[in-house]
Amino acid sequence: MGMSVTISAAAEQDAEQIFRLQYLCFQSEAALYGNYRIAPLVQSLDSVRQEVAEDCVFVARLGDEVVGSVRGRITEDGTAAIGKLCVHPRLQGHGIGARLLKAAEAALAEERGAKTFRLEAGHRSESNLRLYSKVGYQRVGTSQGSDGVPMIVLEKKAESYATTA
Repeated sequence: MGMSVTISAAAEQDAEQIFRLQYLCFQSEAALYGNYRIAPLVQSLDSVRQEVAEDCVFVARLGDEVVGSVRGRITEDGTAAIGKLCVHPRLQGHGIGARLLKAAEAALAEERGAKTFRLEAGHRSESNLRLYSKVGYQRVGTSQGSDGVPMIVLEKKAESYATTA
C-alpha cells in the first residue's frame, strides 16, 4: 500500500466520514450486547458535527480516508471524558486506537487543563478493556449506559499520559 496512518485533529469536513465509520465500527459492540440502539449507532450526523466543532476530536487517516476517531471533552468537574474510540475493522490491532487515545489525552491535558481522564467500556468488551489497561487506565467503578448496557468506568491521571505516549 505504501501509505502510513496519520493522526490529526478532526476538521469540520471530517464529520460525515466519522459518522459513517462510527456506525460501521460499533456494529460489533451492538452484536456483543444484542442491542442495536447503543448510543454510537443512534447518534445523528448533526450531533457528530457539533462534537467536531466543540470537542477535542482526533482522526486517523489513511490517505484521504478517515479510518479511526476519538472524542474528548472536559466535564463540569474538570475531568476529561473520552469516548467513541473507533478504528476501521480492517485496521484494528495495529496500534491506531492507542495512538488516537494518546493524541486526545495530550490535547486534553495540555490545551484544556485536564487532570484526570475517564472513559467507559461495555463490560463484555474485552479487547477494549485490554487496550485501556495497557495504556494505563484502571477500573474505578461501574455505570449503566443510557441504552441499558452495563459499563466499566476507567480512569487515569493526566500526568501519566506522557508515560504511555
